[in-house]
Amino acid sequence: MTDPAIRSALTRAVDDGFEAQIALTQDLVRFPSLRGKEATAQDFMARQMQARGMDVDRFKIDLDRIRHLPGFSPAHISYDNAWNVVGTARAENPTGKSLILNGHIDVVPEGPAEMWTTPPFEPRREGDWLYGRGAGDMKAGLVACLSALDAIDRAGFAPAADICVQSVVEEECTGNGALACLERGYRADAVLIPEPLHHCLIRAQIGVIWFKVRVQGIPVHVAVAGDGANAIMASFEVIKALKGLEADWNARKVDDPDYKDVPHPINLNVGKIEGGDWASSVPAWCEFDVRVSIYPGQSIQDAKAEIEATIARASRDVPFLANNPPSVTYNGFEAEGYRLTNAEAPVAALSGAHEEVFGASLDTVASTATTDARFFGLYGNMPALVYGPRAEMAHGFDERVDLVSLRKVTQAMVLFIADWCGLRQK
Repeated sequence: MTDPAIRSALTRAVDDGFEAQIALTQDLVRFPSLRGKEATAQDFMARQMQARGMDVDRFKIDLDRIRHLPGFSPAHISYDNAWNVVGTARAENPTGKSLILNGHIDVVPEGPAEMWTTPPFEPRREGDWLYGRGAGDMKAGLVACLSALDAIDRAGFAPAADICVQSVVEEECTGNGALACLERGYRADAVLIPEPLHHCLIRAQIGVIWFKVRVQGIPVHVAVAGDGANAIMASFEVIKALKGLEADWNARKVDDPDYKDVPHPINLNVGKIEGGDWASSVPAWCEFDVRVSIYPGQSIQDAKAEIEATIARASRDVPFLANNPPSVTYNGFEAEGYRLTNAEAPVAALSGAHEEVFGASLDTVASTATTDARFFGLYGNMPALVYGPRAEMAHGFDERVDLVSLRKVTQAMVLFIADWCGLRQK
C-alpha cells in the first residue's frame, strides 16, 4: 500500500490534468472511427503514445495469423485498413506486477444525424456530461488509460512494472483486434479494461453470436398474390420462433449462479432486415441479421444447433419453406461468455482503490453485454478486470459520459496502478 501522502498526490494529479483529459477525449471523439475507418484515430493514438515516450507498435490485423485461434470470429468484411496500436511504457528494473490497459477505438454506426441533438462526431460538453458517438463507449475510458499514466508522471513517479496500453479495433463486432494482440505475444499479470460500466466490476459477461437468415419466396404479380410465397411475411414466422428460443434460454437462468437473479439476461435482437425488389411484386427474398447472447459456459456449437433447429421447426409450418428451408450464415461475433476467476489479488487492489476514491464498496455485476475481457481471461490466462465510468445511451442517440464519474474512475485507476505495479520516484 502506497504512503497516504503519495496517494493524495496521485489523486490531486488527476484533478490537475482533468481539463486536459476532457479535451483529449473530445479530440478523439471527433474521429468518426466506424468499422473500417479507424486508421486516422489510431494514428492519433500512436502520436499520443509516442509523445509520452512509449514504445509504439502499430500493426495491421492479419487474419491468417489468428483464424485458427480459439475465440476467432468469422470475418465477412475487409481488414485492409484494420490497425491496432499498442504503446508500452517499460520500467527500469521492474519490481511490481505488469499490466495491460485495453480499450477499443471502434464505434457503432451513429444512425440518422437528425435524431441527435447535435452532430454525433462534434463533442458537446454540457454540465457534467460529454456527448458524442463513442464518448462513453469507450473513448473516455481509452483516454483515461493515458491520463492515468500522465497523472502518475505529473506527481513525480513512474510505474515499477511494464504497462502496455492497447487501442484495438473490432471490439464492437468480433473482438478480433484484441485476439490479434494476444497472438502478437502481449502478456501481463493483469488486464484492466475501462468500459463504461457505472464504476462497477464485471464478474461475468455473456457471449454473443451473430447470424444472418435468408428466406426465399415465389414472386408473382400482386394481383394474384395468393399464388406466390411472400418471403418477408414468412420471415416474421421465423423471427417469432427465434423469440420463443430467447424465452426458453432466459428460463434457463435459474441454473446460472451469476445470472439467476438478472431479470432478462438473454437478448435476441433482429438488428437489420431487407427484402423484396418491387412494391407490386410478391417478394422472392428476405434477409435479416440477428444478435443473440449466450451464458458463460454455454457451448457456441450447441447454441448454433438450437438456432438452426428452431428455424427448421418454424419452416415446417410455412408451406413454401417446408421444402425450401431458410439458410443460416454466421457472420461476425462468435464470442464465449466469461466469468472472472482466479483474480483475488487484482480485484482486491481495484476494490481498495475504488473504495478510497468513491467512499463505497466496489459493486460487481453480471453484464448482459460482452467485452474483450474474454480473450485475456479464457485464452491468455490473464485476469481481466472490466471497470469504467458511468455512461448513457451507448449505441443510441445522444450518447454521453458522466465527467464526475470519469474523474473518479481515473483516480481509482491511478491508485490501482500504484498498488498493482508499484511506483518508483522519478
